[in-house]
Amino acid sequence: MATCVMQSLGCEVAALNTVQFSNHLGYGQAKGTRATAQEITDLYAGLQDSDLSSFQMMLSGYLPGAASVEAVGAIARDLKYKATMEPGEFFWVLDPVMGDNGKLYVAEDVPPAYKSLIRDADLILPNQFEAETLSGVKIVDMETLKEAIVTLHEEYRIPHIVVTSITLPALGELPSLSVVGSTFTSKAEPRIFEIKIPAIDCFFSGTGDMFAALMLVRLREAVHTIEGLVKTKSWVSGDEVEATELPLAKACEKVLASMHEVLTRTKVSRDAELKKYKGVDWEGDEKKKRVVESKAAEVRLIRNLDCLRHPDVKFRAERFP
Repeated sequence: MATCVMQSLGCEVAALNTVQFSNHLGYGQAKGTRATAQEITDLYAGLQDSDLSSFQMMLSGYLPGAASVEAVGAIARDLKYKATMEPGEFFWVLDPVMGDNGKLYVAEDVPPAYKSLIRDADLILPNQFEAETLSGVKIVDMETLKEAIVTLHEEYRIPHIVVTSITLPALGELPSLSVVGSTFTSKAEPRIFEIKIPAIDCFFSGTGDMFAALMLVRLREAVHTIEGLVKTKSWVSGDEVEATELPLAKACEKVLASMHEVLTRTKVSRDAELKKYKGVDWEGDEKKKRVVESKAAEVRLIRNLDCLRHPDVKFRAERFP
């Protein structure tokens, strides 16, 4: 998903696959293998040997274990070191994939590995549960959400943070999701914005990868609209820039517009597909039911590339309460 999105928006991508699965895990089953830390390291070494390791950005996502997290961290640190004398020349987007809805779906040694790593990232993209895990703050309302973001800025010195899939009672009565982001100031103080989007009543797989890939592209695009910012360390805007005017906020607006359009169209196609099974008695065959529903909800990405390239931005960033 991520590679396809980035290539569709004009990026040259060198993909190091950390898993090789027959299908995504939304089906409840899959065949395949997970890459070992050594295999990840070897692939990067091969790129270096062939003089193919000059990268401007890096996106890291799901990693199967602590050793893999450390291996990817070593790659990112090497690339950051190469760009030491050229601020802004390399930017690392880290999606700390660990779990959701209060549950880990990685090994217990993965969260500590991420905690030792995230201070080297330029932008992290945790969901609500992952933000709780990394910050040590239980998010139950707006104040604790702000506390979690402040902790990540201050304790780990992470310049940019976007927390996804936020569902809090205070966010309104209508079914909705919020994305909350922040770019810190020169004193590591937060500049927090929020974007609310209508919830779509459907479960999709791969949306985290889609969001991360779009963020990478749209943030770089937004940064390039501001003179000199791309040559600034971690692309941090001056303290005079308001939260809603940050490149991170502008990027999020475009990203969420694309995603909402693609997923809305996917939901229409999914509903039409499932009509074929109306009246089917799935009792005793829950496995088949899950397969049918997962297949019907496969994200219609390729046929909706116009949504990625030319989204209609309707959801705007607002100042965080």
